[in-house]
Amino acid sequence: MYVSNPFSRGRSSDSLTFRTVEVSRQDIGSTVFALGIVKPMVGAEVKVGSRISGVVERLRANIGDYVERGEIIAELDDAELRARLAQARASLEKSKVDYEQARRVYERQRKLYENDHISQQEFDVAESSFAAARAQLMQAEANRELAEIQLSYATISSPTSGVIASVSTQEGEAIAAGLAAPTFVNIIDLHRLEVHTYVDETDIGKIDIGQRARFTVDTYPGVEFPGRVTAIYPKAVIEDNVVNYIATVEILDFKEHVLRPEMTAHVTIILEERQGVLTVPTAAIHRDRGERYVNVLEENEHVRRTVSVGWRDGTYTEILDGLQEGDVVVVAELQ
Repeated sequence: MYVSNPFSRGRSSDSLTFRTVEVSRQDIGSTVFALGIVKPMVGAEVKVGSRISGVVERLRANIGDYVERGEIIAELDDAELRARLAQARASLEKSKVDYEQARRVYERQRKLYENDHISQQEFDVAESSFAAARAQLMQAEANRELAEIQLSYATISSPTSGVIASVSTQEGEAIAAGLAAPTFVNIIDLHRLEVHTYVDETDIGKIDIGQRARFTVDTYPGVEFPGRVTAIYPKAVIEDNVVNYIATVEILDFKEHVLRPEMTAHVTIILEERQGVLTVPTAAIHRDRGERYVNVLEENEHVRRTVSVGWRDGTYTEILDGLQEGDVVVVAELQ
């Protein structure tokens, strides 16, 4: 980390001031800067609706509430469905009685037929009646099961854990289920978010999956969230004749903060990085006849010193030779 000190001596003009910076080691690298938007990951936003038509009898969902997976969020009026289930159960009981009676007749007729006491035709009638009773019993069981399933649809539970983002119905409202289930509650898992970064077409060729990234949001100034590039969209986004490509950035650590969809993110994607190298501010480096040099403060005097440089990330430049850690260089700044 650099330590800056005011240095009033050496003011060359009214518009130029100097400051001193101690040479130290830090990580630098080549980066790409872009704006992004916090978005739910695929599957993190769930639209909940009703599979059947009915009237909303009770709504337990409020915007901003946190719900657990399986928690009841709405109930429809189920009086008619319960009546259908009762009817299906009664029909099933009757079918069981008919089946048992037909089975006993069939068993008796089968024994008589095996002992040649009845004709083939009489036995066939008993066998056919038994088969019909069995089919009727199976149908009654299916009807009972269907009625139970339809009754379960009257209780709507959350398919995932998350925060309720929107509610588009109210108690007493009639819901009509057509080809698609009507959606009336949106749930977002705020732990499954990512950043959609809009990278300029001139930089997209430098981006690769797996590269490290970091970003900030206006809500938490000074907090950097670590991330990693997970995907690059093949199709461009064109707005006002500006071509951008979306690169998704996985959020590796929420830093115990709550991020929300549609937050603006300021993203830095790290292309290459050098760790622990000797650096100075790029503004401290000058050129003279192809030679690079810095002004070092020695005994309160500016001393020119030639340096060899390496990587540069825009703000800082790596020093390969000519300076040592702890040296103090002079940086000129325009006011």
